[in-house]
Amino acid sequence: MGLKEEINRRRTFAIISHPDAGKTTLTEKFLLYGGAIAQAGAVKGKKNSRHAVSDWMEIEKQRGISVTSSVMQFQYGGYCINILDTPGHQDFSEDTYRTLMAADSAVMVIDASKGVENQTRKLFKVCVMRHIPIFTFINKMDREARNPFDLIDQIENELGIQTYPVNWPIGCGKEFKGVYDRDKRHIIAFSSDSEMAFGKHKVAMEEVELSDPALDSMLGEHLHQTLSDDIELLDGASDEFDLEKVRKGQLSPVFFGSALTNFGVEPFLERFLEMTTSPTPRVSSEGVIDPFDPDFSAFVFKIQANMNKAHRDRITFLRVCSGKFDKEMDVLHVQGNKKMRLSQPQQIMAQEREIIDEAYAGDIIGVFDPGIFAIGDTICSPKRKFEFEPIPTFAPEHFMRVRQKDTLKRKQFVKGATQIAQEGAIQIFQEPETGMEEVIIGVVGVLQLEVFEYRMKNEYNVELFKESLSYSHIRWIDNKDIDVKKLKLSSDTKLVQDFRGNYLLLFTSEWNIRWALEKNEGLELSEFNRGALQ
Repeated sequence: MGLKEEINRRRTFAIISHPDAGKTTLTEKFLLYGGAIAQAGAVKGKKNSRHAVSDWMEIEKQRGISVTSSVMQFQYGGYCINILDTPGHQDFSEDTYRTLMAADSAVMVIDASKGVENQTRKLFKVCVMRHIPIFTFINKMDREARNPFDLIDQIENELGIQTYPVNWPIGCGKEFKGVYDRDKRHIIAFSSDSEMAFGKHKVAMEEVELSDPALDSMLGEHLHQTLSDDIELLDGASDEFDLEKVRKGQLSPVFFGSALTNFGVEPFLERFLEMTTSPTPRVSSEGVIDPFDPDFSAFVFKIQANMNKAHRDRITFLRVCSGKFDKEMDVLHVQGNKKMRLSQPQQIMAQEREIIDEAYAGDIIGVFDPGIFAIGDTICSPKRKFEFEPIPTFAPEHFMRVRQKDTLKRKQFVKGATQIAQEGAIQIFQEPETGMEEVIIGVVGVLQLEVFEYRMKNEYNVELFKESLSYSHIRWIDNKDIDVKKLKLSSDTKLVQDFRGNYLLLFTSEWNIRWALEKNEGLELSEFNRGALQ
């Protein structure tokens, strides 16, 4: 297969949702249909020895939640699919934001009984910012659910996107009978089977025409009448399907189903693959980079240390943006201005790894990192030299002062804090001229403080003294020529530096920010540092 054909069959998407909407379960069912796993693991239940494939970190297994983003690749129906499974926990980190930067489209999973929740809103904003096509899977129809028209209205009103229901549910909970396929104008009937709950078998689906006289006995007179009324209303009132709008992120195709029982998952996957595109172009300092350009290029969107505790390794994840990668090729690390070969290129299935010889635009590959890469770095063919757009650094909202309990473990403390910060889950700050004796940790979500403490103890054998700080706002100082020692600041404002030497101010309130700007003429502050990760 040639370069063009290989890139054409790639699909790279992220799955986003609020906690417990069933995102990891849906991911596992995709893998099941692709033959990547033989049996799906139950995500819930800490006593169950089968954990979801995508949850690999020890703390994730204990809690039954996803804390880091996982990457999985599988083949299905001639497509090569890369799934980025993002953490849905409300205390998610910047890792989630950055993962969306590596995706070409997003699948939004919504709980049918809860509707749009907080986390979904946050992640959705990032998708809108990047004009990412969004496909909606309304999950858990096998349980009691809200009225489907109310769910559709909520998505449109709260997220500000038009919707097009591709199928429509018939009942819910114990009364869930299946879905009506609006395109084919027939019913896909659902039959529950407890054996299917763990994904041992594909779900049994029966297709029935709307004109079939057996529908009354199959659905019951009441549900049959409700369906007829719903179809009439949908055909008269819903938006027209427009693939161009879908691909611009203006219209979200909506599907109903149940990931746990497998119902509706395979039809969704098939329609999703038809509607999405091959890898999309990326903006760089040299202009737009076409994925079909034969010259290899990629950017770093994730770094993960100690994926294999026994080897103390560090893996950098690259999104291939153009051309073909070959493990024997020389590449240029643009930010380090260094020609090199990428070491141990591999495809990751959660903790499982497979060394690969080649990869194409759209693929996600992991490479061994001796500590030279940073989030947002560009890697490209040595005959070209350009940088992809930097990935923004988001402002942390929670801060804590930390130092090691055992003074003899300072070296491990500095190494652990630095490595975890380079992964991007936390940001490290220090007061000018104090060194790394103690540091201030800043995170987007509180859970990341817990993950940091857990990893310092388990991976670096360092116990911490911790002190919560009352700061809740952070601003980067944009003026390069300002004398920070002469700044007039209120007593509850703190001057710090990040580990690249940039100066920042920590504030306890918006009032303090206004006060600092009024008292220091010409001071320029910004909420996030676009270049901080370059």
